Amino acid sequence: MFTKYPAGVLHVSVIEARKLHGEDLIGKNDPYVELWLDDKHKQKTKVISNTNDPVWNQTFTFPLEESRKHVLYIKVFDKDKFGSDDIGDAKIDLEEVFNGKVLDTWVKLPAKLGLTSHGEVHLHIQFFKD
Repeated sequence: MFTKYPAGVLHVSVIEARKLHGEDLIGKNDPYVELWLDDKHKQKTKVISNTNDPVWNQTFTFPLEESRKHVLYIKVFDKDKFGSDDIGDAKIDLEEVFNGKVLDTWVKLPAKLGLTSHGEVHLHIQFFKD
């Protein structure tokens, strides 16, 4: 039998990142994070200039309807003058959060083959039922 998760509001705080993989030839990254549950409702942090260890301390809310599954996707970019470079991405299963646990964790950004790391992002995630 499939579990249905209740309706409510998901709060996601993007706190900081560390050891982000350098994408620029000269200087450091200008990183920002995109986060979403579905492609139609992406949110993003502000850009922090010239650092591989940014601190954002930004909180985002996602209103949720009753559902069978919710996964949070994050993608870290390096903002350039013309476009952005992909630093890394990850997905977070939210089952524990829906069961009442507050998730305070560092999420690794694996390289393409998963053998090395492109850094990690510190997230604080909490769900409030309607």
